[in-house]
Amino acid sequence: MRIVQAVLALAAALFGIATIIAGVRVLIGFHPGYTVFWPLLIYNTAMGVAYITAGVIAWRNIERGKYAAVAIFVLNLFVLGTIFYRYMAGSSVAIESLRAMTFRTVIWLLLFLGFAWVDSRNVVLRKP
Repeated sequence: MRIVQAVLALAAALFGIATIIAGVRVLIGFHPGYTVFWPLLIYNTAMGVAYITAGVIAWRNIERGKYAAVAIFVLNLFVLGTIFYRYMAGSSVAIESLRAMTFRTVIWLLLFLGFAWVDSRNVVLRKP
């Protein structure tokens, strides 16, 4: 199970690095080709640090990593709901932002489920 834990933790951290790189590129002037909703850009860039942190936590302690992943999933789900509402209300949220936030939310749901599975297997293995 340790190898699965390591792969999931590494995936979380790499996803965080990719998120930070993408956010910083836009912050320094790269134009992605659609209207940028700045609060979402700042949120996602900051969450990149949380993603890396969650990966490190999961690497060290799968149970805590599971809780970090579900917290990130819930936060992302809340933000997704908020920007979906704004999009439907005619705000300046681009459909690309909705797609990207949906992708992030699904990734963190899958990471949470993976961490929870590894944690449950570890519990079974620890029982006498």
